[in-house]
Amino acid sequence: MSFCARLLLLTWMAVQLLAGDAAEAPDGVPEDVLEKYIEVTQAQRDHLRGVKMDIDISAELPKLKKKGRLWGLRTITRLGQITYDALRFEGDNTVKKEVIARYLAAESDVDPKKAPPITPQFYKFRYKGLVERVGKTVYMFQLTPKKKLAGTFKGELWLDKDTCLPLRESGRLSKNPSVFIKRFEFVRTYAIEDGLSIPKQTLGTVETRLWGKAEVQIDFSNFEKVDAEPAAHSSTGNGVLARHP
Repeated sequence: MSFCARLLLLTWMAVQLLAGDAAEAPDGVPEDVLEKYIEVTQAQRDHLRGVKMDIDISAELPKLKKKGRLWGLRTITRLGQITYDALRFEGDNTVKKEVIARYLAAESDVDPKKAPPITPQFYKFRYKGLVERVGKTVYMFQLTPKKKLAGTFKGELWLDKDTCLPLRESGRLSKNPSVFIKRFEFVRTYAIEDGLSIPKQTLGTVETRLWGKAEVQIDFSNFEKVDAEPAAHSSTGNGVLARHP
């Protein structure tokens, strides 16, 4: 390599190091992809407030051979707060109290104003390529949180090539939501409908300190807008989130 070539290479490396976290687009990805992703997800956050959807939660403690299933309603208020109404439960009470209720309470307790979005402000994006997944062409990114804040995770993000909307998020939480949890891994999938990325399914594997591994599957359906704010919700004595009387 000539002296000039080495000088150009060293200069380029210095620029990358100095740019550091300020660079939004990873090397190799079209410049407008992350810019469009941020734009559409910011707009989507407003559209996904004041909505409700049905939930079907199946959970299991394999070590104890205990299972449970809950049907309910998930609401995102106009302020961004997530609340739940439990409509019906079948199965073991240990699963209801120690797995399902803790999972729902952890999500409901997240402050929507403080929850970090998946953007270059909070994550380092590493472009993995344009690949075929689940019958779609997706931009694949490796994500690493810049700080281990509540709700952040290390893992992958798939963006739809045509819309730059998220199709899949997966990984391990950087900060466990409870002292009872040693490790929390998840896969969230979305369906694109009417220009929005709608929650479709969440799969979770939780390593608990008391009960060993817990497995959770949440399926979402019947997404719709609501006209008014729901009443406040809280955790009841039986461990399932319910509406105040």
